[in-house]
Amino acid sequence: MSMKRIARNNSLSIFVSNNDSHDWMDRGVQYEIDRVLNHPKLQSGSIVLFHNDAPNTPQTLPTIIRGLQERGFTIVPISQLIHRENFHMNHEGRQVLRQE
Repeated sequence: MSMKRIARNNSLSIFVSNNDSHDWMDRGVQYEIDRVLNHPKLQSGSIVLFHNDAPNTPQTLPTIIRGLQERGFTIVPISQLIHRENFHMNHEGRQVLRQE
C-alpha cells in the first residue's frame, strides 16, 4: 500500500519541504541563514524544514523570519497551505488546484 493511500485512510496529510535548512548538519548559524534565504526554490508557498532539536535553530530563526518578511513573505501555519479538495500533486510535490 502506498504512503499516500495510508495517509488518506488515516485522515493524514503528507508534506514535502522544498527548502531544507540543513540545521541537523550543525554547520553554523550563518550557513543555515544563507541556506534558507538564498535557496533557489524559495517562493510563495515554500515549506522550510527545521528540526526541533537542532543546536543553532533558536539563534537562526529570528534572522531568517525577519529576512523572509523583508522580502515580502508571510509566515503561516501549514494548515493555510493545504488544499483539502480538488487538487493534484505536481512533479515537485506541490499541491496545485485543479482548474474547473
